[in-house]
Amino acid sequence: MTDSPALDDLLLAHAAGKLDEPVALLVATHLALNRPSRQRYQRYEAVGGMLLEELEPCEMDASALTATLARVERGPNVNGAIGAARTVHGGRPRRWPAPLCHYVPDSLDELRWQGFGGAAEAEVLPEHHGYRTRLIRVRAGRAVPAHTHEGEELTLVLEGSFRDASGHYRRGDIEIADASIDHQPVADPGQDCICLAVTNAPLRLTGPIGRLLNPFVRI
Repeated sequence: MTDSPALDDLLLAHAAGKLDEPVALLVATHLALNRPSRQRYQRYEAVGGMLLEELEPCEMDASALTATLARVERGPNVNGAIGAARTVHGGRPRRWPAPLCHYVPDSLDELRWQGFGGAAEAEVLPEHHGYRTRLIRVRAGRAVPAHTHEGEELTLVLEGSFRDASGHYRRGDIEIADASIDHQPVADPGQDCICLAVTNAPLRLTGPIGRLLNPFVRI
Protein backbone atom coordinates (compact mmCIF):
# COMPACT_ATOMS: atom_id res chain seq x y z
CA MET A 1 0.00 0.00 0.00
CA THR A 2 1.61 3.26 -1.14
CA ASP A 3 -1.42 5.52 -1.53
CA SER A 4 -4.47 5.35 0.74
CA PRO A 5 -6.33 7.50 3.28
CA ALA A 6 -5.11 5.24 6.10
CA LEU A 7 -1.48 5.69 5.04
CA ASP A 8 -1.96 9.46 4.68
CA ASP A 9 -3.30 9.53 8.25
CA LEU A 10 -0.11 7.80 9.43
CA LEU A 11 2.11 10.23 7.53
CA LEU A 12 0.25 13.25 8.92
CA ALA A 13 0.44 11.91 12.48
CA HIS A 14 4.15 11.21 12.05
CA ALA A 15 4.79 14.73 10.73
CA ALA A 16 3.02 16.09 13.82
CA GLY A 17 5.07 13.85 16.15
CA LYS A 18 1.95 12.13 17.48
CA LEU A 19 2.86 8.45 16.94
CA ASP A 20 4.02 6.05 19.64
CA GLU A 21 7.59 4.85 19.16
CA PRO A 22 6.76 1.46 17.53
CA VAL A 23 4.48 3.01 14.89
CA ALA A 24 6.83 5.95 14.39
CA LEU A 25 9.68 3.52 13.78
CA LEU A 26 7.69 1.64 11.14
CA VAL A 27 6.59 4.85 9.39
CA ALA A 28 10.09 6.37 9.45
CA THR A 29 11.50 3.17 7.93
CA HIS A 30 8.77 3.21 5.28
CA LEU A 31 9.69 6.80 4.41
CA ALA A 32 13.35 5.85 4.02
CA LEU A 33 12.35 3.17 1.50
CA ASN A 34 9.42 4.74 -0.36
CA ARG A 35 10.03 7.87 -2.41
CA PRO A 36 6.37 8.76 -3.23
CA SER A 37 5.44 8.64 0.47
CA ARG A 38 8.55 10.65 1.33
CA GLN A 39 7.54 13.38 -1.12
CA ARG A 40 4.00 13.55 0.34
CA TYR A 41 5.42 13.62 3.86
CA GLN A 42 7.70 16.54 2.99
CA ARG A 43 4.68 18.48 1.70
CA TYR A 44 2.87 17.81 4.98
CA GLU A 45 5.91 19.07 6.91
CA ALA A 46 6.01 22.21 4.75
CA VAL A 47 2.34 22.94 5.47
CA GLY A 48 2.96 22.39 9.18
CA GLY A 49 5.90 24.80 9.04
CA MET A 50 3.76 27.50 7.46
CA LEU A 51 1.13 27.06 10.15
CA LEU A 52 3.78 27.41 12.86
CA GLU A 53 5.00 30.66 11.33
CA GLU A 54 1.53 32.13 11.79
CA LEU A 55 1.51 31.46 15.54
CA GLU A 56 2.34 34.22 18.00
CA PRO A 57 5.77 33.67 19.65
CA CYS A 58 5.77 32.78 23.35
CA GLU A 59 8.41 32.71 26.05
CA MET A 60 10.30 29.40 26.38
CA ASP A 61 10.11 27.42 29.60
CA ALA A 62 13.27 27.63 31.71
CA SER A 63 13.68 23.84 31.49
CA ALA A 64 13.51 23.72 27.66
CA LEU A 65 17.28 23.51 27.11
CA THR A 66 17.69 20.74 29.71
CA ALA A 67 14.85 18.74 28.16
CA THR A 68 16.32 19.14 24.66
CA LEU A 69 19.77 17.94 25.74
CA ALA A 70 18.19 14.95 27.50
CA ARG A 71 16.41 13.96 24.26
CA VAL A 72 19.70 14.18 22.36
CA GLU A 73 21.37 11.85 24.86
CA ARG A 74 18.54 9.30 24.52
CA GLY A 75 19.50 8.74 20.87
CA PRO A 76 17.68 8.98 17.54
CA ASN A 77 14.12 10.24 17.45
CA VAL A 78 11.98 8.33 14.95
CA ASN A 79 9.17 10.90 15.26
CA GLY A 80 10.28 13.31 12.57
CA ALA A 81 13.60 12.59 10.88
CA ILE A 82 13.35 10.51 7.73
CA GLY A 83 16.98 9.58 7.25
CA ALA A 84 18.66 8.05 4.26
CA ALA A 85 17.71 4.61 3.03
CA ARG A 86 20.92 3.18 4.46
CA THR A 87 23.77 4.34 6.67
CA VAL A 88 27.42 3.35 6.48
CA HIS A 89 29.20 1.56 9.31
CA GLY A 90 32.89 0.64 9.14
CA GLY A 91 32.99 1.52 5.44
CA ARG A 92 30.11 -0.85 4.61
CA PRO A 93 26.45 -0.01 4.05
CA ARG A 94 24.18 -1.35 6.76
CA ARG A 95 21.56 -3.91 5.87
CA TRP A 96 18.61 -1.96 7.21
CA PRO A 97 17.24 1.52 6.43
CA ALA A 98 18.62 4.28 8.62
CA PRO A 99 15.80 4.49 11.21
CA LEU A 100 15.75 0.72 11.77
CA CYS A 101 19.50 0.13 11.98
CA HIS A 102 19.51 1.65 15.49
CA TYR A 103 17.13 -1.12 16.64
CA VAL A 104 18.05 -4.22 14.63
CA PRO A 105 21.51 -5.78 14.07
CA ASP A 106 22.66 -6.43 10.51
CA SER A 107 22.89 -10.18 11.14
CA LEU A 108 19.59 -12.00 11.58
CA ASP A 109 21.46 -14.64 13.58
CA GLU A 110 21.86 -12.16 16.45
CA LEU A 111 18.09 -12.10 17.00
CA ARG A 112 16.07 -14.55 19.08
CA TRP A 113 13.67 -16.17 16.62
CA GLN A 114 10.53 -18.14 17.43
CA GLY A 115 9.12 -20.22 14.60
CA PHE A 116 5.52 -20.85 13.58
CA GLY A 117 4.87 -22.80 10.38
CA GLY A 118 6.93 -21.45 7.49
CA ALA A 119 7.59 -18.21 9.38
CA ALA A 120 9.48 -16.96 12.41
CA GLU A 121 9.37 -13.80 14.50
CA ALA A 122 11.83 -11.85 16.64
CA GLU A 123 11.03 -9.01 19.02
CA VAL A 124 12.55 -5.63 18.09
CA LEU A 125 11.27 -3.52 20.99
CA PRO A 126 9.89 -4.36 24.42
CA GLU A 127 6.09 -4.12 24.56
CA HIS A 128 5.28 -0.41 24.52
CA HIS A 129 1.84 1.04 25.38
CA GLY A 130 0.24 -2.20 24.19
CA TYR A 131 2.23 -2.37 20.94
CA ARG A 132 4.37 -5.35 19.91
CA THR A 133 7.15 -4.68 17.41
CA ARG A 134 8.68 -7.66 15.58
CA LEU A 135 10.60 -8.76 12.56
CA ILE A 136 8.72 -11.45 10.66
CA ARG A 137 10.68 -13.78 8.36
CA VAL A 138 8.70 -15.94 5.93
CA ARG A 139 10.59 -18.53 3.90
CA ALA A 140 10.40 -18.12 0.13
CA GLY A 141 7.18 -19.64 -1.18
CA ARG A 142 5.86 -20.37 2.33
CA ALA A 143 2.80 -18.95 4.07
CA VAL A 144 2.05 -17.34 7.41
CA PRO A 145 -0.80 -19.15 9.24
CA ALA A 146 -4.22 -17.77 8.28
CA HIS A 147 -5.33 -15.18 10.81
CA THR A 148 -7.39 -12.12 11.58
CA HIS A 149 -6.79 -9.34 14.10
CA GLU A 150 -8.22 -8.22 17.41
CA GLY A 151 -6.74 -4.77 16.73
CA GLU A 152 -4.59 -3.22 14.02
CA GLU A 153 -1.53 -4.72 12.33
CA LEU A 154 0.93 -2.65 10.29
CA THR A 155 3.33 -4.70 8.16
CA LEU A 156 6.23 -3.09 6.28
CA VAL A 157 8.18 -5.15 3.73
CA LEU A 158 11.95 -4.80 4.22
CA GLU A 159 13.20 -7.55 1.90
CA GLY A 160 11.46 -9.82 -0.60
CA SER A 161 7.70 -9.58 -1.16
CA PHE A 162 4.42 -11.30 -0.31
CA ARG A 163 0.86 -11.67 -1.54
CA ASP A 164 -2.47 -12.11 0.16
CA ALA A 165 -6.12 -11.53 -0.71
CA SER A 166 -5.69 -7.76 -0.51
CA GLY A 167 -2.76 -7.42 -2.91
CA HIS A 168 0.94 -7.76 -3.65
CA TYR A 169 3.40 -6.05 -1.30
CA ARG A 170 7.01 -5.29 -2.20
CA ARG A 171 9.96 -3.63 -0.47
CA GLY A 172 8.84 -0.38 1.16
CA ASP A 173 5.10 -1.18 1.01
CA ILE A 174 2.87 -1.17 4.11
CA GLU A 175 -0.14 -3.42 4.59
CA ILE A 176 -2.66 -2.07 7.10
CA ALA A 177 -4.95 -4.80 8.47
CA ASP A 178 -7.63 -4.86 11.17
CA ALA A 179 -10.46 -7.05 12.46
CA SER A 180 -12.21 -6.89 9.08
CA ILE A 181 -9.29 -8.70 7.39
CA ASP A 182 -8.85 -12.48 7.42
CA HIS A 183 -5.78 -13.34 5.37
CA GLN A 184 -2.84 -15.68 4.83
CA PRO A 185 0.23 -13.84 3.47
CA VAL A 186 2.46 -15.96 1.22
CA ALA A 187 6.07 -15.03 0.46
CA ASP A 188 6.95 -14.88 -3.23
CA PRO A 189 9.31 -17.59 -4.52
CA GLY A 190 13.01 -16.95 -4.82
CA GLN A 191 13.69 -14.90 -1.68
CA ASP A 192 12.69 -14.96 1.97
CA CYS A 193 10.34 -12.13 2.89
CA ILE A 194 11.36 -10.06 5.91
CA CYS A 195 8.89 -7.58 7.35
CA LEU A 196 8.64 -5.18 10.27
CA ALA A 197 5.27 -5.74 11.97
CA VAL A 198 3.60 -3.61 14.64
CA THR A 199 0.39 -4.78 16.36
CA ASN A 200 -1.68 -3.27 19.15
CA ALA A 201 -3.59 -6.48 19.97
CA PRO A 202 -3.03 -10.21 19.49
CA LEU A 203 -3.67 -11.91 16.16
CA ARG A 204 -6.31 -14.65 16.08
CA LEU A 205 -5.66 -17.77 14.03
CA THR A 206 -8.46 -18.84 11.71
CA GLY A 207 -9.33 -22.06 9.92
CA PRO A 208 -10.15 -25.38 11.63
CA ILE A 209 -6.63 -26.01 13.00
CA GLY A 210 -5.98 -22.36 13.87
CA ARG A 211 -9.08 -22.14 16.03
CA LEU A 212 -7.95 -25.15 18.01
CA LEU A 213 -4.49 -23.61 18.55
CA ASN A 214 -5.66 -20.15 19.63
CA PRO A 215 -5.83 -20.97 23.37
CA PHE A 216 -2.20 -22.14 23.32
CA VAL A 217 -0.38 -19.57 21.17
CA ARG A 218 0.15 -15.83 21.28
CA ILE A 219 1.10 -14.19 18.01
